[in-house]
Amino acid sequence: MFAPQTAASRRRLWWREAIINCLYIASWFAFATLLSMYNKWMFSPTYFNFPFPLFVTTMHMAMQFMLAASVRRLWPHVFNPPGRPTTEEYIRKCMPCGVTTGLDIGLSNLSLRTITLSLYTMCKSSSLIFVLTFAFLFRLEKFSWRLVGVILLITSGVLLMVLSTDTPMAVGVMLVMAASAFGGLRWALTQLLLTGIERRTMGLNNPAATIFWLSPTMFVTLFTVAMFVEGPFPKALTDSGFFDTFGGSIKTIGFILLPGVIAFCMVMSEYYIIQRTGVVPMSIAGIFKEVTTILLSTWFFGDSISLVNWIGLVITFGGIIIFTHYKYQKSVNAREQDDGVSSGPATQEIALPAYTAVASEDDVSHRNRQEYADDDDDSEDDRPLIKPFSRQQTNERPQPLNLEPSVHPP
Repeated sequence: MFAPQTAASRRRLWWREAIINCLYIASWFAFATLLSMYNKWMFSPTYFNFPFPLFVTTMHMAMQFMLAASVRRLWPHVFNPPGRPTTEEYIRKCMPCGVTTGLDIGLSNLSLRTITLSLYTMCKSSSLIFVLTFAFLFRLEKFSWRLVGVILLITSGVLLMVLSTDTPMAVGVMLVMAASAFGGLRWALTQLLLTGIERRTMGLNNPAATIFWLSPTMFVTLFTVAMFVEGPFPKALTDSGFFDTFGGSIKTIGFILLPGVIAFCMVMSEYYIIQRTGVVPMSIAGIFKEVTTILLSTWFFGDSISLVNWIGLVITFGGIIIFTHYKYQKSVNAREQDDGVSSGPATQEIALPAYTAVASEDDVSHRNRQEYADDDDDSEDDRPLIKPFSRQQTNERPQPLNLEPSVHPP
């Protein structure tokens, strides 16, 4: 038998776990903030001015595929589950998610050519509008006037944030909103096409596996769009002046590939945070990260933010917090009801993601959180920690098929 823990040993264990969790959160915070700042610096005409954001994002997918393959080979017992998607499953279920994810990330990075990072970050907080809209359209979420109120509240905040936006930035705002719409569609398709059980059988139940299987589709999607918008390649690259010398070519290639490494590290650190602490701490950290990004953009890039813009941001975050609390209370009540019922139809939880505004690959990683977390739903002890925002659906009704990241997150 094990000796009972003393108060001192429990205290030491608590501090040990708290320090480890803080290190993971700090690493995610650093990677996510750095990725936002780096992408803006690279694509902005004022700074590095690399004119091919879609092509760069395509290379990010290639880099992340190689990193995911390496991780799966080095630690197969953790990141290389036995399941594999069949050809039919890949075409019908994985490819739609990969296409919409690629368009979300690509349009996000493309918008950074014409929009300030602070305004971009603010606009990205509108993602929840599209998630809830598609949840209603696909009947993944029961219609609720409270959630309609959340949509209207966030919409009013976004309108205040983009107030007085000039014409060049208006193009960037439209690109960001289109990216957010694709992100919401991607989440809905994920819920419809891939259940938690299917993710396990198809080997998509961890971030490295998800990146490994989805990044090829994302690569093809982004490269195809880049050929029409930025191409033709490679002529467009050779004519840009960034590859005129050997040294310049090496430097440019390094600048292109580095964000892919940062994004991969960010997704992996977020995965472990979710496993250890749950989605709620990540949502709180995400809001702080957005505020930090906005403050850094005013200092580093000289972004100007009016009082009205700040009010809009506060209103938007208020809507996100209300939604988070609503889903958390709903899941707690559902669990208490389950605990009090000894018999009856089995239930399945349909998770809505905990949303905060994030940049490019980071934004996608947030949408992956629930997906990675759902794979542990067989454990009754894990469910309150990892899936706090959900609604219930009995097996007596048709169940939507459900691919993270929370990868929260690109």
